[in-house]
Amino acid sequence: MFKRILVAVDGSKTSLNALDKAIELQKIIPDTEIFILCVYKHHSLFEASLSIGRPAGMDIPDKVLSEYAKEVVNHAKDMAQEHGAKKVRGFVKAGRPSKVIVKFAEDKEADLIVVGSRGTHSDKDGMLLGSVSHRVASQAKCPVLVV
Repeated sequence: MFKRILVAVDGSKTSLNALDKAIELQKIIPDTEIFILCVYKHHSLFEASLSIGRPAGMDIPDKVLSEYAKEVVNHAKDMAQEHGAKKVRGFVKAGRPSKVIVKFAEDKEADLIVVGSRGTHSDKDGMLLGSVSHRVASQAKCPVLVV
């Protein structure tokens, strides 16, 4: 049934609930591999340079966001392993979350994408779903489970 499950995490409670569902599925289908992906918004050097009052030694936004995304993925991997997940790999990517999630799923030949219904930043784009989960569900070529 499912050989590769992609779980998008952003540190929010709903994304960790999505991870729980993926772990439950892996227990039912033991050979399933879980890919945990955290996507952060890429900032160009131009965007990073717009801060006039940036103190000396302050990192550019991409570096800070990348480090935070790595922490989110590592926390999610640890949580998954504590809950009995066997095959778990973590990834961090930069870009527009919905596009990166869909592309990553295609590249890794994921059979299922699991996302939280709302992440850390929800807006008016998705009245019942968060904008990222709404876009992923409408653009993905594989099934999407929204938790």
